[in-house]
Amino acid sequence: MAANKAKQRPAKLSVYLYIPNIVGYMRVLLNCIAFAVCFSNKTLFSLLYFFSFCCDAVDGWCARKFNQVSTFGAVLDMVTDRVSTACLLVILSQIYRPSLVFLSLLALDIASHWLQMYSTFLSGKTSHKDVKDSTSWLFRLYYGNRMFMGYCCVSCEVLYIILLLIAKNQTENLMDVVVELLTQISPLSILLALSIFGWLIKQIINVIQMKTAADVCVLYDIEKQHKA
Repeated sequence: MAANKAKQRPAKLSVYLYIPNIVGYMRVLLNCIAFAVCFSNKTLFSLLYFFSFCCDAVDGWCARKFNQVSTFGAVLDMVTDRVSTACLLVILSQIYRPSLVFLSLLALDIASHWLQMYSTFLSGKTSHKDVKDSTSWLFRLYYGNRMFMGYCCVSCEVLYIILLLIAKNQTENLMDVVVELLTQISPLSILLALSIFGWLIKQIINVIQMKTAADVCVLYDIEKQHKA
């Protein structure tokens, strides 16, 4: 009986070779190449970075299509997203002033997602996107509506890419550059405005996510002390 169960259990290597996980490895490689040329060829960087970002939707589709959902894949996906965004924010912090703006966004992004992932395991949920019990309608809408979540996430990445592309030197004042572009009537200024709106919503959701996840961790501690 035990031998039959062992035969039915997928080998460790097979999980590493799940199609969505292979897509994840490709995303990592694309990001490595992108950041290697980020200063010498900003256009190529933007194309590679954004293509890697779009592959995030591809690996999710593959996981559902081929029934290859895995915890490793979910973690790989989250780590790839967070690290790539963090690296881009670090680069922007070296170009624009005040640099603390981008470093603060980096800290908020990592803290909120790390806490959300950790609180998911504490509460016994299978996905960090399971927030049906949240009291925040905006938080439920974000994880419950793929189109809305996609708009917010794309807005963040597009905004950061635009800021990188339009930077002329390494001592740019962030507000001056943004205001100057927004006052121009052009497709790029419209794209920037739409991106800023989605970016702002995403930051609000990050704050809600961090607070909600922190509450889960605190309640877990209280329940553990009560049982003791």
